[in-house]
Amino acid sequence: MATWTWEQFGALPQTEITRDIHCVTKWTKLDTLWRGVTFDDLLVAAGIETTPTMFVMAHSDGDYTTNLPVADLIGGKAMVATHYEGKPIEAAHGGPARLLVPHLYFWKSAKWVRGLEFIEADAPGFWEQLGYHIYGDPWREQRYTGDP
Repeated sequence: MATWTWEQFGALPQTEITRDIHCVTKWTKLDTLWRGVTFDDLLVAAGIETTPTMFVMAHSDGDYTTNLPVADLIGGKAMVATHYEGKPIEAAHGGPARLLVPHLYFWKSAKWVRGLEFIEADAPGFWEQLGYHIYGDPWREQRYTGDP
């Protein structure tokens, strides 16, 4: 297990990316600019050379959780973002830090993220338990349980 203070987290390697984001309510925002620590850099900082499982559960304030395959986090696909459009992320939008997994529906980019836990098997998080799709691919329109 690895933990960082806010100051230590801010000293980890920072990456900027520009990505489109997609909400389950059917809106898309193009070319959004984010800065934060990639999942890959978190693994390096934690001394994890090989991920111990194939799935992660993200934990956030308010007992919110969301599940993700590790394959969707590595290779520069995801980060813990602290800045949006050059400014610190506002609390209303998930600041000071939110998970950013832009190739999936935005509920997978958990606001107010506090921890990432490796889990043995895929398990539904908060919204998935309430009927959202277990994966959430916007290109396949995987909004709700039962969508392809």
